[in-house]
Amino acid sequence: MTTEAPQSEQIQYLPPKGEYETFRDEEHMKEKLKEWGLSTAKKEFWYKDRNFQQPVSIKGYEIYGNTAEFNTLIIEFPDGKLTSIHPAFLKEMQQSSFGKESLITALEDKEIKEMASDKDSSSANEAEPEVETAIKKAESKTSKPSEPKPKKAKAAKLELPAEKVHFTANVKQFAFTYNPFNEENDEVVVLENVQIQQENPLDLGLAWCSHSKTLKKFELAPGELLEFDGKVVAKKLAKGKDVEEEFIVEAPVLYKINNPSKLMKK
Repeated sequence: MTTEAPQSEQIQYLPPKGEYETFRDEEHMKEKLKEWGLSTAKKEFWYKDRNFQQPVSIKGYEIYGNTAEFNTLIIEFPDGKLTSIHPAFLKEMQQSSFGKESLITALEDKEIKEMASDKDSSSANEAEPEVETAIKKAESKTSKPSEPKPKKAKAAKLELPAEKVHFTANVKQFAFTYNPFNEENDEVVVLENVQIQQENPLDLGLAWCSHSKTLKKFELAPGELLEFDGKVVAKKLAKGKDVEEEFIVEAPVLYKINNPSKLMKK
């Protein structure tokens, strides 16, 4: 493998469409690198292909998917050009055994296409016609009338704001969630009575966020009432693996709050 700079035509650039998320500070960047399973000690990573490799830096990331639970990294080449890449694919490129073919390549192509179709929040509600059709077919095969459960599920899909908003919430408990990128359990804070403060307040019920170093400085305790700013996405909290019962949340937690800031205890 050579280390010469590749010709631009050798790279299939997938530049970001519009604005993308950037890192608040170095600590935030390290938290995200850990989440993606990448080394937190590096500021540059290798982008590899069959005949070349080049150092790249991570400029930010995009959030996409029907439940806004996926990330695509935005990396910058030495010539200043940007492209999107799946974090698992970039992680694989750092291995000395990185070969000519990769299963992650197919995953990246599939999810990049999904990202393009899921960019607008308005398209999220249109992304599930096949699922709804399957539900209707299953219901038609039974002699029972339509069950209310699908309707309840639709009612639970709140119209979440895309921009940063102001929240009030109580600390419910601390928990662990399994992170498939680094194959470890990550600490999280589970919040209850979560409400978006706006002209018509929006009740979310339960939500969760990463128990970052910044939040740990506040020494949060169950029952405390908090005020903070942040962005909310529909992302279910996954249970941790092999953790004590007190760190498992029994009730489903369907919303995640990203980048909480300006936190105050009341």
